[in-house]
Amino acid sequence: MMKQPLGTWEDTSVFRWSMYLALTLTLLSRETRAAEEAWWQFRGPNGDGHTTATHLPLEWDESRNVAWKTAIHDRGWSSPVIGGNQVWLTTATRDGHRLFAVCVDKDTGKIVHDLHVFDVENPMRITDENTYATPTPVIEQGRVFLHFGTYGTACLDTATGRTLWTRRDLHCDHEVDAGPASSPTLIDGNVVVHVDGRDVQYILALDRATGETVWKTPRSIVFTDIPVHHRKAFCMPIVMPRGDGLQVVSPAGRAVYAYDLRGRELWRVQHRGFSVAPRPVFGHDLVFAFLDHDNPELWAIRPDGNGDVTDTHVAWKESRSMPQRCSPLLVGELLFLVNRDGIATCLEAKTGKLVWRERLRGKYSASPILARNHIYLFNEDATTTVIQAGRELEVVATNALANQQLRSTPAVDGNALIIRTENYLYRIENGATKPGGPDATAGTFVGDWDIGKSTPSGRPAFIITLNADFTARKSHVPGATGQWQLVNGEARIVWSDGWRDIIRAEGDHFRKIAFGPGTDFDSDPANRDTAERSSK
Repeated sequence: MMKQPLGTWEDTSVFRWSMYLALTLTLLSRETRAAEEAWWQFRGPNGDGHTTATHLPLEWDESRNVAWKTAIHDRGWSSPVIGGNQVWLTTATRDGHRLFAVCVDKDTGKIVHDLHVFDVENPMRITDENTYATPTPVIEQGRVFLHFGTYGTACLDTATGRTLWTRRDLHCDHEVDAGPASSPTLIDGNVVVHVDGRDVQYILALDRATGETVWKTPRSIVFTDIPVHHRKAFCMPIVMPRGDGLQVVSPAGRAVYAYDLRGRELWRVQHRGFSVAPRPVFGHDLVFAFLDHDNPELWAIRPDGNGDVTDTHVAWKESRSMPQRCSPLLVGELLFLVNRDGIATCLEAKTGKLVWRERLRGKYSASPILARNHIYLFNEDATTTVIQAGRELEVVATNALANQQLRSTPAVDGNALIIRTENYLYRIENGATKPGGPDATAGTFVGDWDIGKSTPSGRPAFIITLNADFTARKSHVPGATGQWQLVNGEARIVWSDGWRDIIRAEGDHFRKIAFGPGTDFDSDPANRDTAERSSK
């Protein structure tokens, strides 16, 4: 039996708890044992940002230690998850009408599946800070589970991309200018997810084979006199020990709850907060949970109570410079945190006593990762600061990729980082050399393309123009605008009128492949035409 990775925790009591949790989870869900070795959920095998990788790179940029760089179409902040030789993530059109799942070969960076999963007729407006594909998938052998909040939940076959089941009835009001964010996880063989909107608030377990509801537990506090925007949250649960068993700790609007594996409430701590996003961690017989978005606080809660333990089980609180988005990192006796404004804080975990607090460059949304006593902190400009996990701030390295937004927490595969920026997915690995790809061939496609010439001297049916700023136009539909990206050495164009085109090299010639409205790049083409470069 393979042992679940335990990170580098130093405290023996934490180590014993993590051993117990790993063995219990293995017994509870034998089918996911292989997945537990991989980065199968948000924040990795244990959901806490720890990895057993021993040689993650400390230095990189666009030209160093990049194994591959793959363009991902449209927009999403879901973090990558890894199963077998696949990396999965989600993306969505900016207007939220079309939701996708993308699978990438983790060794080559080539796209294996690009799947149109859901159409949404009337998506609620969201802030540009968020996307319609922010919840992170969860993966096990043979299946990947996708969640788009109120817009749909699905299970796909990882080999074929075939949809195994969907749920379109888990509706909630995410609020205008907010949007979905809660990610699912696997607990006791079920897909467990929070549904905490302005209108309904509950935690739900779905049968992972069928998608049917196994249990559903409404939040127990009375919301009658609580403003509707204080009822929502964007968090996800964790599993931690309780006596001889396990409990599910679940932060929500106005309370942190704990449930048994059948969804029965064990205890709750009530608070004033809402729109909670960071995922909790646990250790030292405490669970470290955040509350509130506008004025975030960290509460250390003893998780052994029953009923309402608000007045008896909160060990300590910290409110200065706490994160709105980034989950905490527990390393031995110390808690490491970074808030949106780049203020990094180190606290003693048992007492909450301040060890150090310093400002880093940039803003932060992604959660930190620990590897061999190095903490990786990813800012929103795609710059990563690596520090020592110690009682003094010691910066080991600072690494910048091309300046794009980065709000997705990276994943770890072996000794490689899988990093998602707004438009690309990277594999960062020591000694890697990026093969010729999108950057090397971009100039091949910029310019005018004659489409559908019947003879070399004949007139084209129309002209497609691909611009260096990745905009596009087509002469026969003057009102249509387009955006293009390079994916595996070919130009993929998304048009405002719903059509999609690929311009692809075939031997010494090029071809334009068209996909009609409502279809995708992996659908059957509507037509194929010749494509000939006419100018640069």
